[in-house]
Amino acid sequence: MQRVLDIKTKEEQKKRTELLKLTEELAETRGQLLIRQRILEDIIDGLSGEEPSERLSEQELFLRYSAATDEQIKKLKDKIQELESRQREKIAEVLKARRFKEGLARLRVEAKAQFIKEQEKLEQKELDEVASVSFARRMLTAR
Repeated sequence: MQRVLDIKTKEEQKKRTELLKLTEELAETRGQLLIRQRILEDIIDGLSGEEPSERLSEQELFLRYSAATDEQIKKLKDKIQELESRQREKIAEVLKARRFKEGLARLRVEAKAQFIKEQEKLEQKELDEVASVSFARRMLTAR
């Protein structure tokens, strides 16, 4: 049972490592999304403060840039959703492995307690037999 428990412990650690990598990738992707959104906001804020004559040419450039940026933002959002889904699945796997491992550990403790109890019964039975034999010998020698 200990070998199975060791294997399940390693499996849980592996799944935790995978979950950590997924979480790091998710955080990085969210950071990229926030940066792109912030860049767009900064450009819009910068355009609103400019003179109308200069703003027109810069708005045209911004509109060309924003179409590509919007596509990148959409891809990042899709990636975030996919990563969140994978993260939820990995969390479920880690919890399942942990519960199984804890169940095995509990069974191991119960099996050990049962073994000790049986050994104590055997020892008590042996002591009773020794006492009976000893009593019978004393009775025979006393006659």
